[in-house]
Amino acid sequence: MHRLPALPILKLTRYARRMRFVCALLCCLPFFLCRSAVTQQTSTPPTTGSQTQGNALTGRTLSRTLSGVIADADGALVPGAQVTLSSAGSETRSTVTDADGHFSFNDAPSGAFTLKITADGLQSASEQGMLNPDESLELLPIALQVATTNIDVEVSSQSQQEIAEQQIKQEEKQRLVGLIPNFYVTYDWKAAPLTTKQKYKLAVRSLVDPATFIIAAGFAGIEQADNEFSGYGQGAAGYGKRYGAGLADTSIGEMLGGAVLPSLFHQDPRYFYKGTGSIHSRILYALSTAVIARGDNGKWQPAYASVLGDFGSGAISNLYYPASNRNGAGLTIENGFIGIGTDALGNLLQEFVLKKISSGVKSFGKPQP
Repeated sequence: MHRLPALPILKLTRYARRMRFVCALLCCLPFFLCRSAVTQQTSTPPTTGSQTQGNALTGRTLSRTLSGVIADADGALVPGAQVTLSSAGSETRSTVTDADGHFSFNDAPSGAFTLKITADGLQSASEQGMLNPDESLELLPIALQVATTNIDVEVSSQSQQEIAEQQIKQEEKQRLVGLIPNFYVTYDWKAAPLTTKQKYKLAVRSLVDPATFIIAAGFAGIEQADNEFSGYGQGAAGYGKRYGAGLADTSIGEMLGGAVLPSLFHQDPRYFYKGTGSIHSRILYALSTAVIARGDNGKWQPAYASVLGDFGSGAISNLYYPASNRNGAGLTIENGFIGIGTDALGNLLQEFVLKKISSGVKSFGKPQP
């Protein structure tokens, strides 16, 4: 069940007022989302093989600038690659790619040019083209193949369980703005499957985090101020009931959607960050993972654990909320479908936004483009 970190997933039809609290926590997200869309234009997965003189260009009309992006065959950006520009009648110039694999030559000479790219562990490549006067060109991403010689192969005697344990420890360091747990996302596309014990361990670790109690307290305060769930009354007793119900919601959601059902159906409860491909393909991927999940066998399958967790959590919540606020099966079904939508929204944020404001993030392997 992919969900926004540490937020209750029940009472979804009553989230209209609660979302004010969520928006306060994530008010900076639109800025990062816009920045992600701009950055993505220069990080589209590369085509394999050498590019020719007919590369597609962006057609900018700035001063003569020649730029592009260097990546490997798997689509991972390559920082520190050396790019050398040579052109007839001009001095040879060199630069290195930045942390995003991007390079740029300002005031590049017009006419035919040749680029030579080298990087440690990757085959060198060359690129040719034509730079017209007063034109700024941005080449399609250039892919470097893995070098066929001097490849270091690391042989590990660790079991999958030991590898998964190390990955969980890394995920437990991930926090939004350094505070809110963001444990249920892995940036390793080839992450090892979790054992049943590890799924329960991750769920419990998320539940006992101090931020979980603080967020539940914030929601309870909003409900108290709005007299939501009026059957609880006011005063300290009413606040305590709202706070307890909020913690119950979170606990049921974490255990049911993060441990019990994923263990029963042998599915991974985490979101697997994609990070490559066009914006359109990444959006479709993020939305689809609300209803499909990676099994412990590494294959994608219907997300039985997540979907049933959404409906099951909504049903259980009807057992302890005031009778005046219960609507029976209708509310349970409605909550289930809204839960799926909430999962899809959370996945979109994970794919495009939350990584940018998360501390403790370590990127690993990327999916095949």
